[in-house]
Amino acid sequence: MSGDKAVTVRLSQVRDFQFDIDFGGGLPALRADEPPPLGQGTGPTPVQLLTASVGNCLSDSLLFALRKFKQAPDPIHTEVTAEVGRNAEGRMRVLGMDAKLTLGVPAGQLEHLDRVLGSFEGYCTVTQSVAGAFPVRVSVVDSEGKVLK
Repeated sequence: MSGDKAVTVRLSQVRDFQFDIDFGGGLPALRADEPPPLGQGTGPTPVQLLTASVGNCLSDSLLFALRKFKQAPDPIHTEVTAEVGRNAEGRMRVLGMDAKLTLGVPAGQLEHLDRVLGSFEGYCTVTQSVAGAFPVRVSVVDSEGKVLK
């Protein structure tokens, strides 16, 4: 988990709604695009990128918290669904997200799980940042499908 610092990405329009996103630091660029009829659908949309960011951050936070107690939940699988619809002004917005994190092992193999499940979300920078704009509902299940949160 990184410390306090500014994060800068640079976007360059390729054509129409296609933008190459440069993350710097030698990381590969990513092309974002809107689906037809606006764009060509050649890359993830901004909503998909936001949804992925929430899922990635939650997954990182859960993994970090469990590893802090020297636990091995790997592999974690996460699915996030964003509900997109119109707000009161009729503008398209993300209205909410549902995130389901699945541990790679049965819950019985992990120590301190209740403590981790009660705190890991609070350390997720992205989720906590967007939670004021829309609800992010998080569930956690183990590898046997047992709902833990």
